[in-house]
Amino acid sequence: MGPDGRTAGTERVVGLGTIAREWGRIGITGFGGPPAHILLLRRLCVERRRWLTPEEFEDGIAATNLLPGPASTQLAVLTAWRLRGVAGALVGGVCFIGPGLVLILALAALFLAGDPPLWVLGAAAGAGAAVPAVAVQAATSLVPASLGRMGRARAARARWAGYALAGAVAAVLTGPWLVLVLIAAGLAEIAVRGGTDDRGTGGSGGRAVLPLATGPLALGGLGVLGAVAWVAFKVGALSYGGGFVIIPLMRDDAVNRYHWMTDGQFLNAVALGQVTPGPVVHTVAAVGYAAAGLGGGLLAAAVAFAPSFLFVLLGGRHFDRLRADRRVRDFLTGAGPAVTGAIAGSALPLAASLGYGWQWGVLAGALLWLVLARRGVVLALLAAGAAGVLAVAAGLPPA
Repeated sequence: MGPDGRTAGTERVVGLGTIAREWGRIGITGFGGPPAHILLLRRLCVERRRWLTPEEFEDGIAATNLLPGPASTQLAVLTAWRLRGVAGALVGGVCFIGPGLVLILALAALFLAGDPPLWVLGAAAGAGAAVPAVAVQAATSLVPASLGRMGRARAARARWAGYALAGAVAAVLTGPWLVLVLIAAGLAEIAVRGGTDDRGTGGSGGRAVLPLATGPLALGGLGVLGAVAWVAFKVGALSYGGGFVIIPLMRDDAVNRYHWMTDGQFLNAVALGQVTPGPVVHTVAAVGYAAAGLGGGLLAAAVAFAPSFLFVLLGGRHFDRLRADRRVRDFLTGAGPAVTGAIAGSALPLAASLGYGWQWGVLAGALLWLVLARRGVVLALLAAGAAGVLAVAAGLPPA
């Protein structure tokens, strides 16, 4: 890899205008979450333009999956960084994030208005009713890889079950302290597996993680914007295992601690984060909008996505060494099932937030579609929103 961050196989400098156009196109068309983003990036960088080899792209996926925060966003930033260094990373990342951010802020203004149209209320209640099913699907999709990583030994499977149960209970009961449970599971697995990396060094990798969970607490004393920044920081820097694990972290702060949103409005925000293009982390922009209007939404997005840029810009050159560190692998092996359990556990308080009887029918249909039939999330949420519109048209609440 060259000094500007580009791979040795890149024969020419890719123009920033090209990066802006191509990454912006993915940001506009990237419905469906991380799987869709990874597919679109691979088609662009490996198959169509041949900027990266398949091996380089797969290594990028593996490296970004080691990091907390939105992995597909980090992959978008990393691939652009490899083509044009720091400038490419900034342009590519912003163009990837921007379209979804604009759309979710516009939708938040509509859905969180003081007196929205009746059809908007119905669509929000319908889409929100499907969100617990989305959480269940997200959790079940993580189980095979997480179990495989843990190993086939009976003791390893027992630890997996214990970590998953701890994560599920924490998602229901601990609110913002869920991240400490995830870290504890990772550190426990380091201890069980011996705590040495491939060079024989000691197992202290978790010490660098723990201050992230407690250091920025002072932001809460800076008023509403400080609180928004703190919530967004947790979302961007402490969400191990993908976008949906941020849901229990955000819900406790947005609904219970700061009272920026009702449970129903939070469900709407999660649904908006799922149906808009770009990463699920866009949900935090809707939370920031509820707290402090457009400025709050923009601040939340900036803080939440900043770690993704920093991880790549400051650590990209060290990703290969990070992947080879046994402590890191062991930490993620333990944290992974706790993340899976936390995502599954988040479905319970989300379902408890449903306030109308017809919403349970929508939830049942979404579970059948997403978990049993294993079909797409975006279509499920759009259908649930349409069902909500029909419900209020028929005179059901919130009509």
